[in-house]
Amino acid sequence: MSAEFPVARPRRLRRTPAMRTLVAGTHLHPSQLILPVFVKEGLTEPNPVASMPGVVQHTRDSLLKAAHDAAEAGVGGLILFGIPAVKDARGSAGDDPDGILQKALREVSAEVGDALVVIADTCLDEFTDHGHCGLLTPDGEVDNDATLQRYADIAVAQARAGAQMVAPSGMMDGQVAAIRSGLDGAGFADIPIMSYSVKYASAFYGPFRDAAECAPQFGDRASHQQDPAGTAGEALREMRLDLAEGADLVMVKPALAYLDIIAAIRAEAEVPVAAYQVSGEYAMIEAAAANGWIDRERMIMESLVGIRRAGADLILTYWASEVARRL
Repeated sequence: MSAEFPVARPRRLRRTPAMRTLVAGTHLHPSQLILPVFVKEGLTEPNPVASMPGVVQHTRDSLLKAAHDAAEAGVGGLILFGIPAVKDARGSAGDDPDGILQKALREVSAEVGDALVVIADTCLDEFTDHGHCGLLTPDGEVDNDATLQRYADIAVAQARAGAQMVAPSGMMDGQVAAIRSGLDGAGFADIPIMSYSVKYASAFYGPFRDAAECAPQFGDRASHQQDPAGTAGEALREMRLDLAEGADLVMVKPALAYLDIIAAIRAEAEVPVAAYQVSGEYAMIEAAAANGWIDRERMIMESLVGIRRAGADLILTYWASEVARRL
């Protein structure tokens, strides 16, 4: 054979679908997916979210159907967001035992809690009339330390309602320690915390704020969420602090624009790492597909595989049930 011919031929391992599957280095499984769901108080039928085609604000009944569908598809978990009928400055509905989120947690955990993990988002923005993630000072700043007790109270209420994991998303300094102390003191030492350790002040959240009805009424969240131009070192510091405070899992949010951060976190973390494929990522793909510009199914799968390849053990995605069925 002529020396001009290559000896190494990587294409040999790409020739057929079965060959590619055999040697694939990145695998996606339904149990690695977590489905975010919204439940709104007072609805009589599901309410479509215009900026997120295919996503709805659920009634309690339709939420149970979605939960059963996810469990049957093999999805690993659900994360619940509640939208109350009445909001106030302190987010009182957040820890009300009869609040919409607590009612939903009780019902979902009773129905499917043996088949998947029922997770509660632990924050205040869905419950406050001003839309911020914490209590406010008289001059309108988010009061970090005053907010911590509210988070602890909300986490305890969620655990009492049946949440099997809590996920604080407010990016307050010390939030994990406050919640861990609150849970342990209330007899819930076994409830794990999945902390939104690395959460950026991102433009990718726009459609979520329609779904959760939590757009800030003034200002923004840049004072507590991370700057998109920040370094990986800042992200790692946030993760280390959360782990020192007792976090059991850590999360990076968003995913698409922060694959390098996911990789950096995964390289150091000794706990499972989650990444949130957020509403803007979802909406872009759905909008492009609706215009016929992309192959929707391939784009969805490629985006999820990319997040896994970057190092995420778990992925929060609005396509969780659909993708799990396909897998």
